[in-house]
Amino acid sequence: MFGFSDETYLDVASGNGGNGCVSFRREKYIPKGGPDGGDGGRGGDVVFVVKQNLRTLAHLKLVRTYRAENGKNGTGERCYGRDGVDIEIPVPPGTVIKNAETGEVIKDLTGLDRWVFLKGGRGGQGNYHFRTATRQAPRFAQPGEKGEEMRIGVELLVIADIGFVGFPNAGKSSLLNMLTNARTKVAGYPFTTKIPQLGMMRYGEHDIVLADIPGLIEGASEGAGMGIKFLRHISRTAGLAFLIDLSDDRYLDAYDILCKELEAYEPELLNKQQVIIGTKTDEPGTALRLEELKRKYADKEVIGLCVYLDMGVEDVRQAFIRMVTSNEDAASKALHESAQGGFSSTVDLDAYYPSENESQ
Repeated sequence: MFGFSDETYLDVASGNGGNGCVSFRREKYIPKGGPDGGDGGRGGDVVFVVKQNLRTLAHLKLVRTYRAENGKNGTGERCYGRDGVDIEIPVPPGTVIKNAETGEVIKDLTGLDRWVFLKGGRGGQGNYHFRTATRQAPRFAQPGEKGEEMRIGVELLVIADIGFVGFPNAGKSSLLNMLTNARTKVAGYPFTTKIPQLGMMRYGEHDIVLADIPGLIEGASEGAGMGIKFLRHISRTAGLAFLIDLSDDRYLDAYDILCKELEAYEPELLNKQQVIIGTKTDEPGTALRLEELKRKYADKEVIGLCVYLDMGVEDVRQAFIRMVTSNEDAASKALHESAQGGFSSTVDLDAYYPSENESQ
């Protein structure tokens, strides 16, 4: 309804703590009741909740300000004020929270279900806490702490295992439709894919998420065509599939041009595992062109593909599985080596967020 939206900004604020109460006990036949002011309630927190059914950030463009409820003030008879209600902000998987002013990443929500961003202010203590033998009628109480507020950038990075890179009309959408249940638009004109498309490839015990990124053209890093604004969505992939149209006269230069555009955006993308897929092998003369491509990039895996004749599809599937399993093995090995090193780190959250019952 709202289209694809992968970045926005929000103004968020946690709630202020409630003030402590100044009160004295007044009961018949009890002439010296003493102070009985209660504590203020804690302000509400700002909480991000990851929702698996969300795919874009479009809903966050309808409301840009999120404020948690303030804590209520304490009252007499040592009654505590009610805590403020948290404000929950739903986001899709793969969301990254950034400082809107500096661009610094504050938190990557990948793998999390819930994350408390801003803590609410602590409630102030009532005058009951300040009684002493020499100060039996304190006429003051503690004010509640102020909450925090901040302008943040919210960015969505699509979570996929393999990202498709190629010129417009290279056959990326056709391959995605063939390997998954995705039904992206396929047509004979450029830029039929205007937003990233995802699909799940199920093969045996493997579930691999594929991402079709809008086509790049030469000069994309300088804003040509649709630019490189969607390349962020392949930053988390295990590998990249470069789709090259063998019926295009630029077939021998296409890979180098695409790599140049990727490097201009983020050089580390070129360190990912790669496979080159020569598409449209049913066209006249493409068999020789595929062999030329293999000779030029002898150090890389080059696969010929014709989606409509089901030629090379199984080879592509196997290549994707190898890339993903290889990445998983590398991650497992790194985790094992880290564990062998005996390094561990724990953080005492209570040191940062003491109990409300502690004396201030």
